[in-house]
Amino acid sequence: MDYKYRKYFLEILEKYNNGDATPEEIEFLEKFYDAFDLNDDLIIEEKEKEMQDIKLSIKSKVDLQIDQIILPRRNEQKKAWLWYAAAVVIVFLSVSIYLFIKPAKTPSTVDAAAHILPGGNRAMLTLSNGTKIVLDDAHKGQIANQSNISITKTTGNQIVYTTGSGNATTDNQQLAYQLQNTISTPNGGQYSLVLPDGTKVMLNAASSLTYPAAFHGTERLVQLTGEAYFEVAKNKKMPFRVKSANQTVEVLGTHFNINSYQDEASIKTTLLEGAVKVSSGSASISIIPGQQAVVNRVGESEVSKHAVDVDKETAWKDGLFSFQNDDLKSIMRQVARWYDVKIVYVDNLPNEKFIGEISRSSNLSDVFKILELNNVHFEVEGKTVTVSAK
Repeated sequence: MDYKYRKYFLEILEKYNNGDATPEEIEFLEKFYDAFDLNDDLIIEEKEKEMQDIKLSIKSKVDLQIDQIILPRRNEQKKAWLWYAAAVVIVFLSVSIYLFIKPAKTPSTVDAAAHILPGGNRAMLTLSNGTKIVLDDAHKGQIANQSNISITKTTGNQIVYTTGSGNATTDNQQLAYQLQNTISTPNGGQYSLVLPDGTKVMLNAASSLTYPAAFHGTERLVQLTGEAYFEVAKNKKMPFRVKSANQTVEVLGTHFNINSYQDEASIKTTLLEGAVKVSSGSASISIIPGQQAVVNRVGESEVSKHAVDVDKETAWKDGLFSFQNDDLKSIMRQVARWYDVKIVYVDNLPNEKFIGEISRSSNLSDVFKILELNNVHFEVEGKTVTVSAK
């Protein structure tokens, strides 16, 4: 925490501890406490003792240890000195979320959103012959067989492709290669699968992956829309290629994430380990772990790269929303996909940038409890969420 903010914060707490705090200062500290208490079951075990210590220190008027609190950057605004001094409320949800505090919550909004639950393991498998299998309703065990390739649903809600009993002939492999399958997730869905070569894929909400029932020839080619995380099985003789919109990613065996949602301005490929080549038109670039390749969705073919926080970029697969200086619309696009809601904007939205993490297992009402501590207001009618400034 910046020294001047830390000093101001400690001054407020000292006045509170001495009984000299103003009503506004007391209201701030109480709201600070209430934010911790929004949903205790979302606090992960590793943070539970730390959170309890902080809550007790505020309520019992003892010194608050804040050296580990991170103050988000924020554009300076003309506000009362109290809000400028503290400027942040820290809420640990799953890991932690750091948001700018503003007064008042709207119980009616929270109540209206209470019925909107988070997404889960939901997907549709479409076989090459047009047969559609709703995976969340499918029984465990073998659900289809294609040219000696067995398609199985595991107890862990994962689809696995394996060669069936007997030897896989070249003819069978060629035939299976021609059988294109597609797994697709709706808004509010995600799913994992193991491809015929052993490559593991996890699809985010509103995404699809098209692939052959078996790989054959000189490459392993799949097509992606939306977002997916790949752990590619190594095979130097058969490169693994992912086509998504106007880019192609080529790897031999590595871990990476591709975000290619159509409502995002660019396609982002983030590398966790190994090596990746990203191409768009005549332009191409190679990235190393910790870097992200960015391809513009429209205009001339251009590929750039920069360093990123890979944990943030892949937080979704670990059950988290993760924000680092994200604006409200960016956050609401993720909310819309995961909670299967329509977002409508009115008025001028606040310009604050958000930093932190929220569990994707949270009900939408819990997310709103956090965001409404800021200069944001939500109205919920059915599955439509109207977002405005307070």
